[in-house]
Amino acid sequence: MEELNEKSTELGRILKQRGLSLATAESCTGGLLGHMITNVQGSSNYFLGGVVTYSNESKENVLGVTKETLGQYGSVSRECVLEMASGVRNLFQSELGLAISGIAGPEGGTEEKPVGTVFISLIDSKTSLTHQFLFDGDRIEIKKQTCLKAIKLIMEQYGKSSEA
Repeated sequence: MEELNEKSTELGRILKQRGLSLATAESCTGGLLGHMITNVQGSSNYFLGGVVTYSNESKENVLGVTKETLGQYGSVSRECVLEMASGVRNLFQSELGLAISGIAGPEGGTEEKPVGTVFISLIDSKTSLTHQFLFDGDRIEIKKQTCLKAIKLIMEQYGKSSEA
């Protein structure tokens, strides 16, 4: 958890410096990412809010994920997290939208999508990045690794020097 706390603080510094706001949509992490971000004093300057959309119905009703996407690709898919990220960005009117969906286990995995499969999508007004990961460990470890990776993805994308 210490590394998560350190990275959350660093993320806050980057977002503040860049003047960027962030909103999150979480499924398998159950709000842990929002918790880590809000552990940083002053996070209300850049973190506008987050939603935990655990069920498919909440993904549809709160974030606007389509029935077609859920039916064709499932809730643990590139397509779904991209729609979740767009939906949460629109919901909170933030510069950045980040979404997470995956299978934290210990059950629920398939041969195609084993336990530990996670998709993370990060979008802004011009770009969208969606990555698939396979994490090891128990349910808590998978959630922690997912949150750490999500924070690192934002930092990699927006922590770059503006001088090129």
